[in-house]
Amino acid sequence: LVDLFARAREARSATTGDKVFLYGFVYFTTWCRNDCAFCYYRRSNPIERYRKSLEETKQLSMDLAKSGVHLIDLTMGEDPAFHKEGFQSVMELTRTIKAETGLPVMISPGYIPDEWIDGFAEAGADWYALYQETHNRELFARLRLDQSYDQRMHAKLHAKSKGMLIEEGLLAGVGETSADIADSLLAMGRIGAKQMRVMSFVPQEGIPMHESFAADRTLELKVIALLRILYPYALIPASLDVDGIAGLRDRLDAGANVVTSIIPPSSGLMGVAQSSMDVDEGGRTVAEASRIISDLGMEAGTAADYQAYLAELKAMK
Repeated sequence: LVDLFARAREARSATTGDKVFLYGFVYFTTWCRNDCAFCYYRRSNPIERYRKSLEETKQLSMDLAKSGVHLIDLTMGEDPAFHKEGFQSVMELTRTIKAETGLPVMISPGYIPDEWIDGFAEAGADWYALYQETHNRELFARLRLDQSYDQRMHAKLHAKSKGMLIEEGLLAGVGETSADIADSLLAMGRIGAKQMRVMSFVPQEGIPMHESFAADRTLELKVIALLRILYPYALIPASLDVDGIAGLRDRLDAGANVVTSIIPPSSGLMGVAQSSMDVDEGGRTVAEASRIISDLGMEAGTAADYQAYLAELKAMK
């Protein structure tokens, strides 16, 4: 592993060097129409939920921008309320946040039809994040109950055709084989994803997979390293959603160059894999992430650095 991670860091040095980018995370609704077997926020889980107002969401985005993040990630469950109105309000929110913060915006609305993707492209969304979790169709069907593998893949490719960058992701520790992981690694490159994410499955109350064991984090770290070696140019997240700020160092050591899920403390927001880890304690902030990045001999990039790198990614075939 030492040699694998060292090679991954060498590959990273050849592209973004010692710069790490920071993503602000605004999970503005925890309502979802889906019933995914791995997700705490699945439709049938009787949990307390929230839906932030658009004004609250805008203010949280502004606060994150002021704290020094390089991108605003507008994340949501597949909220039926926004589906009913065709996401028009979220498109307008995207346009407003871009104009008022000057930062790129990533949208994560789940699967949506082509015409709504077109609307987000027109609103200026830079990224469309939509994860298969696995590229084994049988496993996909067990994870994403009653959802279409092909629809989900089509949505990503349509967003790419409209000029958006796409983020693809896989979930580790959900019954996949080594061959499944290899297939996913190749699929991410084949579809032209420019940000590639892996996260470990975290069992939680109220989901069918609650009795499953949490994945050994070593698998996630290996996948990060392999992604970096295969795709030196890629933006690869070190997500704070799985192990919080305590897990950042290992993921950066494995070759990640993005810190995702930075959340303002006392904001009332939740995480995804871990709904509350480090959220209100102030652990998932630009200041804490930057301290760890500096300890590793790296540096948090600037907003200008990030936008320049996005331009390079958009220029790639």
